[in-house]
Amino acid sequence: AQTTNTGGQGVGPHFTTITTAVPFMRISPDARSGGMGDVGIAIDPDANAQYWNVSKLAMAEKDAGISITYTPWLKDLVPDIFLAYIAGYLKFGNSEEKNQAVSFSMRYFNLGDINYTDFNAAPAGTGKPREVAFDLGYSRKLSEVFSIGISGKFIHSNIINGAGNSNGVNYKPGNSFGVDLGAFYTKKLKTKDESIEPSSINAGLAITNLGSKISYSNDRKDFIPTNLGIGVAYNYVIDEYNKLTFAVDVNKLLVPSPKWSLDTNDQYVFPVPEEKSLISGVLGSFGDATGGGSEELKEVMFGIGAEFTYQKQFFARAGYFYESKQKGDRRFLSLGLGVKYNVFGLNFAYLVPSGAGVTRNPLSNTLRFSLLFDFEDFAEISNSK
Repeated sequence: AQTTNTGGQGVGPHFTTITTAVPFMRISPDARSGGMGDVGIAIDPDANAQYWNVSKLAMAEKDAGISITYTPWLKDLVPDIFLAYIAGYLKFGNSEEKNQAVSFSMRYFNLGDINYTDFNAAPAGTGKPREVAFDLGYSRKLSEVFSIGISGKFIHSNIINGAGNSNGVNYKPGNSFGVDLGAFYTKKLKTKDESIEPSSINAGLAITNLGSKISYSNDRKDFIPTNLGIGVAYNYVIDEYNKLTFAVDVNKLLVPSPKWSLDTNDQYVFPVPEEKSLISGVLGSFGDATGGGSEELKEVMFGIGAEFTYQKQFFARAGYFYESKQKGDRRFLSLGLGVKYNVFGLNFAYLVPSGAGVTRNPLSNTLRFSLLFDFEDFAEISNSK
């Protein structure tokens, strides 16, 4: 644990980063949003809405879609860690309108091959840690402008694979069940030129990873990364060929803030997380920071992104993500490109290198990509033949 000498003056520690189990559940698995500063709660929906805000899928323009994403992790250091993700949805409803959608996703996090050691740096076995999560979702339009959605999930985390019994602790894989809840609003704006698509404004709210705590041993349980996200997006249609989208997401983890305490030498020590129930941990997360309201505000993360679209086929993206230095110090600029042709879409995202050492983002200097397939377009093409 990090300690900070206070000299008896009561000066608090400088870093109170919130930590949870299964942090891979908060890695963006979408190259489109990855190129826009990790914004995705309120941008127009595609298959990856299953991760960002499941309620958007009932508002999807197309009837079905699938997305596959590959994300290298710590590419600058190791070659065998990656996140693989697949998501899809299918809309259904009455003959007049398909106002409901079912969706799914699976994410697989491969942490490579690891040689374990004990506290004395003695070999403690080797393993192949892996984590996986499955989601099933349902969303429904309640009106022409508003939809809601819910998704259930199962998380399996086997990060201690191969360690066995270490330092007297018998480690085991951890499992958790959870839900995502979402709401989405979209409104087309009035336009003077009725020959072109109107501009629109979107708003979304999502509570994700709300679920049971996870344990890898018999003596401790950890929160999973429950998150509250609010997003807005403005789609400005310039003319029949060009469109600009501006989006902002605000996120906050709904888990207990870490609490520092003084030891007998007037040094701050980082203790074992407090034992709280799921409900008390979530509700208390809005006011439990040691530094009060000012520290609570530092727990809020911001993402801002823009997307330029040409003829609904070519896309250029940029974004910026900000997190307080005291709460993790993730700050990065991202860029992205995309192309869509008939049933096929391809998105790329690149995170511009920044920081050094522990502050360097694991995705720095990494190119990730998503493949998207639009099955309604495929059906239209087949019928036209």
